[in-house]
Amino acid sequence: MLLFAAIQPREPDSPPPLGQRRRPSIPWAMAGLALVAAVGGCSAAREPKLNLSGSSTVAPLAAEIAKRYEASNLGTRVDVQTGGSSRGITDVRSGAAQIGLVSRALKPEEADLQATTIAIDGIALIVNRANPVRSLSEDQIRGIYTGTISDWRQLGGADAAITVVTKAEGRSTLELFLKYFRLDNRQIKASIVIGDNQHGILTVADNPHALGYVSIGAAIQEAKAGTAIRLLPLAGIAPSLENVRSGRYPLSRPLNLVIQPPPSTGVSRFLAFASSPKVHDLVEAQFFVQPPR
Repeated sequence: MLLFAAIQPREPDSPPPLGQRRRPSIPWAMAGLALVAAVGGCSAAREPKLNLSGSSTVAPLAAEIAKRYEASNLGTRVDVQTGGSSRGITDVRSGAAQIGLVSRALKPEEADLQATTIAIDGIALIVNRANPVRSLSEDQIRGIYTGTISDWRQLGGADAAITVVTKAEGRSTLELFLKYFRLDNRQIKASIVIGDNQHGILTVADNPHALGYVSIGAAIQEAKAGTAIRLLPLAGIAPSLENVRSGRYPLSRPLNLVIQPPPSTGVSRFLAFASSPKVHDLVEAQFFVQPPR
């Protein structure tokens, strides 16, 4: 508006003599219309709002990428919401979001969609830091989640019932956990069902007898910040970024941005930015691993 006002023709200091009509400044008026048209055209090309929704594992990284993207694309707003990977798939297919956040590979029945991997993460078993148990075998983990092992004393821990923490339906972390341990969700005997990673981490941190599973990236970040949790090895492999990067850690997954092709220009630009070296530091700051390029 200031620019438009600055190029208006200046009014004369005194009115014209009576009987004379002032001519409109046609060139200036046309310039003003051209400016408005140009601004409108830039907004359309810029695609001023992008909606992203889905995985709570991907969302914090996507939000940081969005902030940096907005800073270099003035006038563009990127809105990030959570709700699980299933919501990300549903929202993209329905048009409620242009980009879905999905913390797993696409399934064969999702071949109509297209995924861009922005990071690699793993899933870690976590216990309260006060728990003396330092490792669990895969058979013991299956026993805990199916209810055949119900007390920490059976595992060399305290004489206390195990608080079994699992993820809600629609969360890709649950799907991958069940697949790895060859379980059906109907077999799970859960004490607490949680939604996002933060909910799971705080639940275990507040309960010395709880066992749960969350994103390795989120768990490492919270443990380094002093949250009272400890990550357990899986199949004898420590849940570290180095082991995820090398492929040694057995339970890892891609973190994807998913779209319904063909993408608009604005979506294509965001995907290119989110998978570029411009965000590598953000991936590492969230304790994730760079995907191979």
